[in-house]
Amino acid sequence: MAKPLNILFVSSEVDPFAKTGGLADVSAALPQKIKESEHEIRVMMPRYGSINERKAKLHEMLRLKEIEVPVGQKMHKASVRSSFIVNNTIKVQVYFIDNPGYFGRQGLYVHPDSKKDYHDNDERFIFFSRGVLEVLKKLGWRPDIIHCNDWQTGLIPAYLKTLYKDDPFYRDTKSVLTIHNMAYQGIFPKSSFAKTLLPAELYSIDGIEAYGHMNLLKCGLVFSDAITTVSERYAQEIRSSEEYGAGLEGVVNKRKSSLTGILNGADYSVWDPSVDELIPVRYDARTLDQKLENKKALLSKMGLPFDPRIPVIGIISRLADQKGFDLIGEALDQLMKTDLQLAVLGTGEKKYHDLFEKAQRKFPKKVAVSLTFNNDLAHLIEAGSDMFLMPSRYEPCGLNQMYSLRYGTIPIVRATGGLDDTIEDVQGSSGTGFKFKEYDSGEMLKAIHRAVTAFKDQILWRKLMKYGMAKDFSWEASAKKYVQLYRSLART
Repeated sequence: MAKPLNILFVSSEVDPFAKTGGLADVSAALPQKIKESEHEIRVMMPRYGSINERKAKLHEMLRLKEIEVPVGQKMHKASVRSSFIVNNTIKVQVYFIDNPGYFGRQGLYVHPDSKKDYHDNDERFIFFSRGVLEVLKKLGWRPDIIHCNDWQTGLIPAYLKTLYKDDPFYRDTKSVLTIHNMAYQGIFPKSSFAKTLLPAELYSIDGIEAYGHMNLLKCGLVFSDAITTVSERYAQEIRSSEEYGAGLEGVVNKRKSSLTGILNGADYSVWDPSVDELIPVRYDARTLDQKLENKKALLSKMGLPFDPRIPVIGIISRLADQKGFDLIGEALDQLMKTDLQLAVLGTGEKKYHDLFEKAQRKFPKKVAVSLTFNNDLAHLIEAGSDMFLMPSRYEPCGLNQMYSLRYGTIPIVRATGGLDDTIEDVQGSSGTGFKFKEYDSGEMLKAIHRAVTAFKDQILWRKLMKYGMAKDFSWEASAKKYVQLYRSLART
């Protein structure tokens, strides 16, 4: 039997410690599944000011204090704290790299008041990336694989191939980079490059430079030993055009032999109505009548009238162009002529806050909005809605459509990325959701009308619900694919 691997999973956010999106969910769930397969996996992330020491059960690691990390010509001190992601019998150790000057703030990447990126995000994640490698040496724990995620960790593969290539500690260490969203690239002025202390020749079209700027995602794409992204369809899309590749499609094509699409999974220990402690009434495919009680609770909480004959469409999302809200804006008046209700949860661009607040005032019996992030309400929307709308312009993977299937909440999605990979279009009496191909508000409306018409036939609707609830998008299969990838790298 092959010996277990040592894997370090590096992420800028990990649930439940810090979260702005799906990356945090993945960074919690995937390491747990890999740990179950008998490999030693640990996680590293920044220690943000928003992380409550007592709630997160952080412990100071006295032998990992005052570690010197260079950023440009200055030395900065890192210290390390530790905690665990705990799920049943599985415990994954998490190390928090701490520097109050860089990370002792409430926001992760953006100032909470101005909503603008922190001016020193370049230095913060240069410090973090270099700090990861310095901390590992002090810890004395040698990973076979360092699994990096998104631009915030994109420098690590370059450091391994240059400044640390002759360091015996890292002689056999390989790197993997997972792209969760190509649109977020970590783009900084050329002047930021000097702060990395990387060899000057790396600032080139074949290295870290893109369109006259330092690009940290490109850095990871060029120097990592393997690249993954979060669905098979998205792996094709980011090579196909600038729309999906966001200007780096040429770089991805150059590395296509090293690129794999591995679908994210759903954490059913958290997102399953039979065990969900955040919903009023638990249910499963055999007790579907209980779902109606959650619908009543949702409408009561959001101030909408209850009518079992009218479908509720749930939306939980970042309110941004990428997520298809321009289509919803264009179609809203037409949508309101249909017998349905909208329950919306999310924050984002001001124009969409204004759109939904205006709609709520104009259609108080049909639209309810909560412009915040509320995890309890997110679970109630999944359990209490009849349908779930995701009309994304692009969607690397998407998790909510997977959660919706398990909750018997039928997805309405645009056929892109992971949405296309996970949802089977309803044809006749089979399928798991309603899909539309063209990014067009009229096409979205047609899909919604198909869903509303199907809802009127409750025998058909129950059949669709049960078919979707039986689908398995757990992390098991995906974790196996990651382990296979790690093994193939560890042999090279």
